[in-house]
Amino acid sequence: MLLQHGIVHTMDGPVIPDGFVVFEGKTITAVGPMEALPAGYSGPVLDAAGGHILPGLVDAHCHLGLWGDGLGFEADDGNESTDPCTPHLRGLDGVNPLDRCFQEARRGGVTTVLTGPGSANPIAGQFLALKTTGRWVDEMVVKAPAAMKFALGENPKSVYNERKETPITRMATAALIRENLSKAQEYQAKQAKAQDDPDTDPPDFDPKLEALLPVLRGILPAHFHAHRADDIATAVRISREFGLNFAIVHGTEGYKVAPLLASAGVPVITGPCLTDRSKPELVGQTLDNPVLLAQAGVKVAICTDHPVIPIQHLPICAAMAVRAGMDPEDALAAVTRNPAEIAGLGDRLGVLAPGKDADIVVTQGHPLDWTCRLTAVFIDGAQVDA
Repeated sequence: MLLQHGIVHTMDGPVIPDGFVVFEGKTITAVGPMEALPAGYSGPVLDAAGGHILPGLVDAHCHLGLWGDGLGFEADDGNESTDPCTPHLRGLDGVNPLDRCFQEARRGGVTTVLTGPGSANPIAGQFLALKTTGRWVDEMVVKAPAAMKFALGENPKSVYNERKETPITRMATAALIRENLSKAQEYQAKQAKAQDDPDTDPPDFDPKLEALLPVLRGILPAHFHAHRADDIATAVRISREFGLNFAIVHGTEGYKVAPLLASAGVPVITGPCLTDRSKPELVGQTLDNPVLLAQAGVKVAICTDHPVIPIQHLPICAAMAVRAGMDPEDALAAVTRNPAEIAGLGDRLGVLAPGKDADIVVTQGHPLDWTCRLTAVFIDGAQVDA
């Protein structure tokens, strides 16, 4: 298909005032200004005149499909708050792809999400990346697992204080994370020794420790839920101790330590922003946070944390960053290119370029205009209901 005469936001170069995108099957094959359109094209055409063409939006942190819409406890599958360390849990096994919020995601232009367990546990389990169309979650997966979810601060404290169990302090939360990572290191060493020495028995299989091995190897990113600046510092400290590949999720007070995060090369997935200060650790919340982080040189993504903010409002969250002073293209990058790169999916998603997935959004007006309506949404080259 040819999408033509739109304002093209490639997200890896300048905006093209009058451009085109061509895709075949599931893959983009050509992008450029109209004068560079390859001669002889004879396929279907969508005229985007007066509108905008951009990559499908990517939400780098939400719980889509794990908290069912309007169904209460029956569809509440996001927190296994019976054990503070559950790295072996797979978000894949909790996602309900028939939740109507997947359709609402598409209607908001969101074509890929990272979704998984919540923040009740210091080690919560495995996130996955998936497209937002489909009826069988296994066929929607882009990457599983995509990240290991860790949580610091108020949430684990509150959950386990009610149970009168560890952890009820920030010290204990950090200690439990260290304890499990250290056990995984020991488990890894025993496996290596048994492999090198036929007279040494391997350790008994432990699903929790097995799940942490790719985190220790840097293959699986660690995503640390942290709001307060001191919790952000703890996430950095633990990650340095164990050599983790990591990102900060929420980072509500990231602006207070923005230069430190920038110098350490730590990406931050900010949000949700359209909320009140519903708990003590959000007292420092400000819409300026993503702007200040980006100005300091931090790679910033913007998330909804759905269902905290309904997934279809991701463009509004980006627009709020523009209202706070962020350049509109930087705000678009925070919901396209940057979250894809943070998720390790930059080779497929987040930009309009030949060889990338044909996940494309066409809008009537600027995509961050609150009154803008979508003209079309394509996921893997197929037009979806939006």
